[in-house]
Amino acid sequence: MKNKIAYSVLEPAFVSQGNTFKETLNNSLKLAKVAEANNYHRYWFAEHHNLDSVGSTATSILIGYVAENTTHIRVGSGGIMLPNHSPLIIAEQFGTLAHLYPERIDLGLGRAAGTDTATAQAIRSDFMRAVQSFPTEVSKIENYFSKDNRTSPVRVAIAEGTDVPLYILGSSTESAHLAAAKGLPYAFASHFAPTHLHNALNIYEQEFQSSAVLDQPYTIAGINVIVADSDEEAERLFTSLIRMYYGKLIGDNQPLQPATEMTEELKTIFEYSNVHQMLKFSFIGDKVKVKKQVKSFLEETKVDELMIVSIIFDIGDRIKSTVLFAEVMQEINKELFN
Repeated sequence: MKNKIAYSVLEPAFVSQGNTFKETLNNSLKLAKVAEANNYHRYWFAEHHNLDSVGSTATSILIGYVAENTTHIRVGSGGIMLPNHSPLIIAEQFGTLAHLYPERIDLGLGRAAGTDTATAQAIRSDFMRAVQSFPTEVSKIENYFSKDNRTSPVRVAIAEGTDVPLYILGSSTESAHLAAAKGLPYAFASHFAPTHLHNALNIYEQEFQSSAVLDQPYTIAGINVIVADSDEEAERLFTSLIRMYYGKLIGDNQPLQPATEMTEELKTIFEYSNVHQMLKFSFIGDKVKVKKQVKSFLEETKVDELMIVSIIFDIGDRIKSTVLFAEVMQEINKELFN
């Protein structure tokens, strides 16, 4: 391992039952402040559409909201689903954010829709063409941010020369090739799509070409994390996440449900192949248990950064888990690098 392992937060802004969208987004900011105070490296918002259980839809607006009300944590997109958008408009938005919050804005780019097919078509009628053109669309973004684009007939002046690092996101192996070819950092969504994690990381490492951005590969892996004072309490909090993923599989996207005791029925649901596979990299327990799981994951993957997703019903429990995980990572880094 080359450097201390950075740790960050991915925020999907899931709406808990009984909460409004405003309360959900206010809680996102509350959590971001806690992350900043506990040395998290970055705080990224996901992009989803057509779900009444998710508040993270207008990603760039939420980035500005959090950046305005924090001081130094990096804030960005995990990610902007580029086929939904015009590269020029994204460059304008993130160039603007870069001027308002210098050296704090990240632009993670993905090729998925973040929604269902009908909604993707409603967002952009040529969505499938845009998916196939993802590498070209990423290149357009790079050009709009380049100082060399000043002589182009199509410009984004507010973006030119600004410091907005690009990250390629992936949940299969396809984007690993692109990130490697462009010499860009690579973030893998192993918190919900773990199947291809190792293959994707191997492809990225083997094919990586150094660039003006990176001279060696940089990898980020998403993991589900719930840390509590005891394994039993963490498992109780985990029940909300199990119900949510099971709901996705059966087409029931209701708001996040309150935690309950872990029942035999919920244990059985978690063992369903689809649910268990999606939640493979879920580290649930007290600090001792989670620390052991995380160290094993780091030894296995050799990633440079962990991005945690903590889907917990109550914001107080989520804040506590976030603080405890920071303590876990500080202990791991001390053991590995001091």
